[in-house]
Amino acid sequence: MFPEFGQIIIVGLMIVIPIGVIYNKAGFNPAWALLVFLPGFGLLLIFLQLGLMDWPAHKNHSE
Repeated sequence: MFPEFGQIIIVGLMIVIPIGVIYNKAGFNPAWALLVFLPGFGLLLIFLQLGLMDWPAHKNHSE
């Protein structure tokens, strides 16, 4: 049981860290990257949020 749980944590962290960096550069709170750990639709929520919301960092550069 532990090896499978350990693999889930390792793969989750391999996804959470880069997504956290993307959120930080986009001007969002990097804690939103923890949505990856929601089974089934966590990544979908992340992609929808990044794809459909206005990025605060983008607004600062355009002004």
